[in-house]
Amino acid sequence: MTAVEEKPARLIGGPGMLLVWFYGVMVVGAVSRSAYQIATDFGRAPLAYSLSAVAGVVYGFITYTLVRGGETARRAALVCCAAELVGVLVVGTWTLVEPSAFPDATVWSDYGMGYVFIPVLLPLSALYWLRKARERRTG
Repeated sequence: MTAVEEKPARLIGGPGMLLVWFYGVMVVGAVSRSAYQIATDFGRAPLAYSLSAVAGVVYGFITYTLVRGGETARRAALVCCAAELVGVLVVGTWTLVEPSAFPDATVWSDYGMGYVFIPVLLPLSALYWLRKARERRTG
């Protein structure tokens, strides 16, 4: 007798699908930008280009967890979104306080101004959505 596997609860219904779309766009933007910059001019701004690559990886993981669904994925996404928000706030403040440390912009520079502030708004929206997803399940 085989046990029937329960499908993980979806995290991307309704507005959650918009989050997945935005995170997907940010994955493409951050990874392609950093890959090009690292390949062509890494010595110019290694910290900035490396941080953009890290941002791309974080965005990719969050996208994956949102699509995967389930409580474990929701918790992992919460942790990653909180870490992403901390990164945006730290790097955003750092680029304003010490601009010479960043000869070129990162995805998170100036709180994501080069990306229409999506890098700071996205984790806030995702954290809200993920908390509401938990309330809907336990509610």
